[in-house]
Amino acid sequence: MERDEAFTRYVDERWPVLVRSAVLLGCARPEAEDLVQTALVRCYVAWDKVGSAANRDAYVYRVLVNCHHDSRRRRWWGERPTAEVPDVATDDGTAQVDDADAVRRALARLSPPHREVVVLRYYAHLGEQQIADALRIAPGTVKSRLSRALAQLQTDLDVAELRGGRAS
Repeated sequence: MERDEAFTRYVDERWPVLVRSAVLLGCARPEAEDLVQTALVRCYVAWDKVGSAANRDAYVYRVLVNCHHDSRRRRWWGERPTAEVPDVATDDGTAQVDDADAVRRALARLSPPHREVVVLRYYAHLGEQQIADALRIAPGTVKSRLSRALAQLQTDLDVAELRGGRAS
């Protein structure tokens, strides 16, 4: 019973962050939720191993990244779920949507390994060693990928728009 309670507590705490990480990796919101659910099912099956890991978050993010890779290998020709149109008027979030779209486009232009380290570092707030553990690469590789990704983002026109049009 403790195992289930520990897993439930972890999911309750980390669900929003894991879904947002999946979105930043390049998934639409419904796809991100499915991806996180798949990753958490895999983690639940091995929860004793996950719970005893030196860094539980790094372990779960590794599973999430692997699930993301797996989902990109498959061709799926089925339906894509979409959100329902709200019945009541809501505030216009156009600026926020535009900003999020600019960030997504900039991240999409990064190679998958570069995008992974940027998302894990700046969204998931993992340290270099945690990222290295999650991706099973050397800390030096994390540093070099992060450096190259940031250099590319620095010159990205979409990111420049967010900074008021100042490209570096």
